[in-house]
Parts: sequence; C-alpha cells; structure tokens
Amino acid sequence: MDKEMVIVLDFGGQYNQLIARRVRECNVYCEVHPYNMSLEKLKEMNPKGIIFTGGPNSVYAKGSPKCSKDVFELGIPVLGICYGAQIVSYLLDGSVKTAPVSEYGKTEVEVDRTSVLFSDVSEKTICWMSHTDYIEKAPEGFKITAHTPVCPVAAMENTEKQLYAVQFHPEVMHTQEGMKMLSNFVYKVCHCKGDWRMDSFVETTIAQIREKVGDGKVLCALSGGVDSSVAAVLLSKAVGCQLTCVFVDHGLLRKNEGDEVEAVFGPEGHYDLNFIRVNAQERFYSKLAGVVEPEQKRKIIGEEFIRVFEEEAKKIGAVDFLVQGTIYPDVIESGLGKSAVIKSHHNVGGLPDYVDFKEIIEPLRLLFKDEVRRAGLELGIPEHLVYRQPFPGPGLGIRIIGEVTAEKVRIVQDADAIYREEIAKAGLDKRLGQYFAALTNMRSVGVMGDERTYDYAVVLRAVNTSDFMTAEAAKLPWDVLGVVTNRIVNEVKGVNRVLVDTTSKPPATIEFE
Repeated sequence: MDKEMVIVLDFGGQYNQLIARRVRECNVYCEVHPYNMSLEKLKEMNPKGIIFTGGPNSVYAKGSPKCSKDVFELGIPVLGICYGAQIVSYLLDGSVKTAPVSEYGKTEVEVDRTSVLFSDVSEKTICWMSHTDYIEKAPEGFKITAHTPVCPVAAMENTEKQLYAVQFHPEVMHTQEGMKMLSNFVYKVCHCKGDWRMDSFVETTIAQIREKVGDGKVLCALSGGVDSSVAAVLLSKAVGCQLTCVFVDHGLLRKNEGDEVEAVFGPEGHYDLNFIRVNAQERFYSKLAGVVEPEQKRKIIGEEFIRVFEEEAKKIGAVDFLVQGTIYPDVIESGLGKSAVIKSHHNVGGLPDYVDFKEIIEPLRLLFKDEVRRAGLELGIPEHLVYRQPFPGPGLGIRIIGEVTAEKVRIVQDADAIYREEIAKAGLDKRLGQYFAALTNMRSVGVMGDERTYDYAVVLRAVNTSDFMTAEAAKLPWDVLGVVTNRIVNEVKGVNRVLVDTTSKPPATIEFE
C-alpha cells in the first residue's frame, strides 16, 4: 500500500472503532479487521503496527477468539489492550486467571516511566479498567511496567520482540493520559511519520470519482446530515450535474431543517447538482401510528425511507451509480460481526430493491465522523452545516418516547429549537459534544395561570465526548438551564415540566432510543 498504516485486530471489543480513531488522531491511517485474518493478508498489508482489542471472553475458555501465535514472529510491533493483553500472555505461556477482585472504572495505575510506552506519562495515572480476568504472571522475557493493588500486571513489554500489553483501556476518554500512550506506540515503537492528511484525501477522492463515473449518471439520497452532505459535495465537485440528489423529508427533522437543507443544496444553493425534495411527512406519521417499541420505530422509518426513495428513483430512470454516505464505523459494525450490537443503525441493513443502478459509490467509507467533518471543511461546505449537531437517521422518532404523532413532533421541535438557541447564546455550543431536547411519555400535573395542567415532560440532554463511544454528562450553568426551562414551559404548548439527564455513556446511550 502507498500509505503507512496500523491494523487493529478485533476480538469482539466494544471499543474497536475507538482504537482506530485514536490512531488516526495521530495522523496515521488505521483499519479494523477480524482477529482471525490470515497471516498472508497481514503480511500483504504490511502494517507498521498491530493492536489487539479487548473482548468479553476469557482467553482460557473453549472457543474464545484467538489469533495465530505466529503473528508475534512477523517483526511487526504489537500492542495488546485488555483481552488483547491477556491474549499476548496466554499465547506466550504466561498465566491468565480469574481475578480475585474485578476492576471496573477509573483506577489509579502506577507505571514504569522508563518504558517507551509510558514516556512523558505521570508515574501514577488514572486509567479505565474493565476486566474480570487478569494476567497473574507475565510470559518469559517480559518486563512488568505497570500495576495496581489488585492487578499485578497492569502492563508488560518485551522490547526485543516489540510486544507491548496493557490491561486497561488507553483509548477511552476516562484514561487521562491514554493518547500519550497510544502516540508513543505509534511514533516511538512503530516509527510512523504521521502523514495521513485530509487535504490529500479530498483531492485524491475527487479524481478517483471523476475517473470512475466518466459521463455516467449518479443518484444520491441526501438527508442533510454531515455524512450525506459531504458525500454529495464530493460528487458534485467531481461530476457536477451528472449528480441528482433526492432529499426525503420524513417530518422527523429538527425545526425548519428541511428548508435549511433546500437552501444549501436546492436551486438557490451553491452546488452544481440536481436537487429533488420529497415532502413525505404524513406518510411516515401514518406508518408510525401506534408503534412504541424503539427498534420497530427505527426499522419502519428506515424501510419507509427506502420505499420513498425508490419511488422517486423510478421517475428518474436508470442511473449508473448510487451514492451512499456510509462511513467507517458503519463498515466495521456491519462487516466484522463479532462485536455486541447495541441498536441498529439507519444506514446499515438495506439497499433499495428496485433502483436501477450498476454500482455503489461510498466515498466516505474509510472515514470516521470527525474526519468527515474535516473533509467537509476542505470542500468549503459552510461551517454551520459541517458542525451541525449530530442527528440520527430516524430523527425525532427516537427522541420521542412512545408513539410518534405530529403533535409530539411539534412539541419536541419547538423545545429543541429553544434549547439550541439558548446554548448558542451562552457561547456553549462549541464546547459540547452533543445536546438536544427529547420528549418523554410521562405526563404530570402542573399549574399555569391558576389552572391545573396535565402535560408532557421534556428532557434536556447534553454530553461532552470526543468520540461518541463514551461520554460524560455536561455540567450546564444553572442560569442557562433556568432560562431554557422558563422559555419551554411558557412557549411550547403541551409541556409543563423540564427535566435534565445527567447520565454518562456507559451505562446510558447518548440518544434516548
């Protein structure tokens, strides 16, 4: 390959994507592959380093995932994380057993700062532990480089064979100096240069699309979110009006968002493409009538989106290429099949059955969300669109607990608009990872204007996160929350109570359903 890379071998850990993202933050290209990929494929890809992920199994259990011991003889540096560390120990005849006391959460770890992995790391540092097994004894030739009172081998290394292992998770935000450790592995152990850059990606991708498409016709489903928007602009830059974008407004967008998307991509916008807007709000509300189960709502919305898109595509006729805004997390989650599924994703699990096209183009399939945003800025997409708050494909359908109705959509749209407006006024919008209002299915008694009310409760959610894999509840100023609350109960008909969600991820997810 023409670029240096690090490969993550996935043993079923929930943080497989996050490890790859952290490596890419070091400007080093990284891919996730199954733990059992062949040695021949590994050699062919010629990585500068290999990282083993965590996983839910015990290495000594029958049928637990294991790679070939020969991977340690390739001369490629290896870093094992959590279960991956135990794999290193187990395969090299160390001892892995059930820990007398499990460790979970933030833990003080004492490290050996003479280790290149812990260069510039504090002697005592807070790390995120999540294990019930532990390495009781390191394999021969390994030096123990970190420990806790509970875990005698919190890290170990064999510098001669370039093998490193840590029992904790350096990739999560809860490990305070985790990025130092990972960058030490990438730069000081693997000797990567760090030349993975977004400007060259954009330039190369546009050229590749132009060559592939030629004079062909291209069709794109445009949601208005950052992924589909960046994909559409990439295609527009490459092939211009050979591209037709179909925007399906399912009535579950944020307040005025449909009009905002049309203003950017429609006839009055700045992009050379054909734009079609389909207003299908009532159709989606009808399909969702009486449905309360979250997964069922997601599937109905996803399925109906495809049906509407198909109908519009039939009017256009045969096209040569279909564009999808698939990004790398979608590829990992749908392709490896070993990690736990928390909930289905709107852009995985179905292609239109009756759209007449020859080939799919997925220009963003190698990028994580933050990289998609950087690509958007390189393409000159307006910053307010690039940094628009993350929004799920099923839209407000999963920010409304219980049945979705037009009235409930109106309530949550109005409440959310007030919340976002006041957060921006307070100058907090750029500091938060994600924030939004959701509508509970709870109604309670209130008093407004000396009259008894029996109305809904709105929940305000705000989190700080760099990766959306883990998140901490944001501590919003009380005066800002007071203004938001006052405005919502006074301006949004049908709401008499405002709650604040202070739960982190885990144990909660960022979205409500």
